[in-house]
Amino acid sequence: MEKQELRIVFMGTPDFAVASLKAIVERGYKVVGVITAPDKEAGRGKKIRYSAVKEYALSTGLLLLQPDKLKNEDFLNQLRELNANLQVVVAFRMLPEVVWDMPELGTFNLHASLLPKYRGAAPINHAIINGEELTGLTTFFLDKEIDTGRIIGQVQVPIDIKDNFETLHDRLMVSGAKLVTETIEKIRKGEADSVSQSELHNINEPLPAAPKIFKPFCQINWQKSSKEVYDFIRGLSPHPVAYSFLEIAGGDKILTKIYSANYEFVMHGNEPGKIFSDGKTYIKVAAKDGYIQILELQIPGKKRLSTGDFLRGFHEVMLRFS
Repeated sequence: MEKQELRIVFMGTPDFAVASLKAIVERGYKVVGVITAPDKEAGRGKKIRYSAVKEYALSTGLLLLQPDKLKNEDFLNQLRELNANLQVVVAFRMLPEVVWDMPELGTFNLHASLLPKYRGAAPINHAIINGEELTGLTTFFLDKEIDTGRIIGQVQVPIDIKDNFETLHDRLMVSGAKLVTETIEKIRKGEADSVSQSELHNINEPLPAAPKIFKPFCQINWQKSSKEVYDFIRGLSPHPVAYSFLEIAGGDKILTKIYSANYEFVMHGNEPGKIFSDGKTYIKVAAKDGYIQILELQIPGKKRLSTGDFLRGFHEVMLRFS
């Protein structure tokens, strides 16, 4: 198929998706429509907030659709009228078959893991939390089951010991945009030799999953190893962010978000969660086999602060985290 014959509909919502959409546009592909989430109210003033993809689509004059329901017949008719022969999905919601099966060349998705590992909504977070040293990106054709379709392309991305969710997200976003355009070219040229995911793993070995993360999951378990706690904190930073309850003299407990930390492996006899601090420059917390040095934290009603800045304004006697 000639490049000018390719008609693409792009579906996505956050910044992660914008990088791919921008790469598609800048490489001269014809984007006949962009599908993104409906506008939301945000903040105390309940101002209308546009998705990052909508902002980009408006700035470039792309046709934009924001359906509430993807099975709505009016939306489906609009989608058919775009006469797309390929759909590209990056960081969007689950599509019904009537949508992903519409274009003749199929619909492919960009997923931020090396499938079949880390299927689910939060692959970047879970890969860091599990202490992985390598992750990557996968493009695959959509089918009836979530994140199980035939793989078109993959690229590996190393995870540095200092990476958190944000830094790894940003690197994957850039690499993902490149993989998306490479995948489009393969499909356009008829060279997309897809592979079944079942061929890439031993069925007797469990696959790590990446389910959506909810607030209860984000509470730190100080009974774990210092490395596990460290990976947990960085895997959730800066969003949705790990937290613990700071117990102070007098019995009060303060929900405390922990954004950044280091870890130290050293055997000790202290109770996990016990706090050590000079009251000026450092806060160390005992884990099962070492200590976590907290670098950035936040308590309700205050800004995110470095430990030094936090201690200058906090004069309670800290006992432990729970």
